[in-house]
Amino acid sequence: MPFGAMAPSPHYDDERANVSRALAIVLEINQVLLRERGLLAGLHGVVEILHHRCNAVRSVGITLNPATNDIEYQASAGAFARIHRTRFRIGDGLMGRVVQSGKPVIVPQVSLEPALRGEREAGVDVPRQELTYIAVPIALDGGTVGGFAMDLRFVPNRDYPRTVMLLDVAASLVAHALKVHRLVAAERQRLLTENSHLREELKQRYDFSNIIGTSGPMRRVYEQTAQVARTNTTVILRGESGTGKELFANAIHYNSPRAKGPLIKVNCAALPHDLIESELFGYEKGAFTGAMGAKKGRFELAQGGTLFLDEIGDLNAATQVKLLRVLQEREFERLGGVAPIRADLRLIVATNKNLEKAIVEGSFREDLYYRLNVFAIFVPPLRERRTDIMLLADHFLEAFAHQHRKHVKRISTPAIDMLMSYHWPGNVRELENAVERAVVVCDGAVIHAHHLPPSLQTAEASDTMITIPLEQALAAFEKDTIQDALKSAHGNRAKAARLLRTTARILNYKIRKHAIDWRRFRQGPAKRPAELRSGTDG
Repeated sequence: MPFGAMAPSPHYDDERANVSRALAIVLEINQVLLRERGLLAGLHGVVEILHHRCNAVRSVGITLNPATNDIEYQASAGAFARIHRTRFRIGDGLMGRVVQSGKPVIVPQVSLEPALRGEREAGVDVPRQELTYIAVPIALDGGTVGGFAMDLRFVPNRDYPRTVMLLDVAASLVAHALKVHRLVAAERQRLLTENSHLREELKQRYDFSNIIGTSGPMRRVYEQTAQVARTNTTVILRGESGTGKELFANAIHYNSPRAKGPLIKVNCAALPHDLIESELFGYEKGAFTGAMGAKKGRFELAQGGTLFLDEIGDLNAATQVKLLRVLQEREFERLGGVAPIRADLRLIVATNKNLEKAIVEGSFREDLYYRLNVFAIFVPPLRERRTDIMLLADHFLEAFAHQHRKHVKRISTPAIDMLMSYHWPGNVRELENAVERAVVVCDGAVIHAHHLPPSLQTAEASDTMITIPLEQALAAFEKDTIQDALKSAHGNRAKAARLLRTTARILNYKIRKHAIDWRRFRQGPAKRPAELRSGTDG
């Protein structure tokens, strides 16, 4: 018996049967909405269920297009349901009035309703018989977003409230599904936008122009990096620890055709030798004790992008063989697997070791070396690019002053001399750490020599043993202090004298004594490109 076709039975068993049928319909609608991924497909499924369960002649589902404020037919069911017009305005016809008012409409006999007898909603042909018309809105967040309409065969004692209640429940389920759909779509769009912004930020951050350094050796590295970034060639980055090899790996990836793909980084020295193979190539379920499921390796995760293998010189012999096969055949297998996986990625490796010496010692394969050594880039140590030291120091000063919320503005002249005279065995990383320590311990606006790490202040460590008389050393200190004050005062000798808490006459005497050209400070300190970014690697 169709749901709602008869008046409510006075008997308890009939009432319980009606409730059971209603619950079954609601459950079926809910399952359709959960199963169908698209909202339109779910709406079609709900219309079909309502049509068959209520034994309707014609059933339709409509939605409101918020962009055009039009009502659009989205789903229909019934042997005679033929939609001539798929779109109409709010307020047109009874369905348009339902959407406009947000209230259900019941027409027991269509033949007695002029609005339906003349137009039959959107030009839908129905059999020549007496019909009952019921329409309910789909309400969401205080507004109407669509509705259901149904033509039923006229039954004198039909239970209209029960039928409307069923359609209302179906409409609320669709509204909930629509809300979830909108939330998911909004979240997906937010993630896509955020992903796009992050990729753009990374591209800008690792642009070649943002790498600090104007020295000759660095310019040669820039040229090589720019040349190889546009290709798919394997790159090996060589240089001492702390020179910034990872920074150049980032720059190559984010300026390459694979920039939209992933950049997967692996430090070969940080992974245990017995785990590095499974980490790189992945494993299948049951490949070893504890392998409860399959896992993708770093090669698989880097598909379509770039794989950066840092400290490649520490790779064990067994993994070197597998890596050689990947480079030769462009495919690999998971640990415990038999199906080959195509390797669609770019490989960048880095090392601070002497690979030629490792080949002679037998710890690194010669054939793998030649496979990796396609395009080698040697990143120079900091002691070979001394003109970049102050550019880097100023950048780190600004960055750490902001990070630690300190009002440190500049580095004093004696401290600059110490930075320039030190031999920097730890390269850019050591300079970065030295500046951060100085910013942390500094209690004023200027970093002085005593704020720098002890290693820079020790004569033996910095290779600056004092071999001059005390009088000459004091004179040199006095000259540096006066120059520092003139620099702060932009060449204004009266202001410099006030900073040094002395008189202008005494200061002028000292300036003549030390042959200081005070005029060169008139234009103020040269602006350094502190907005540039830098980074260090291992």
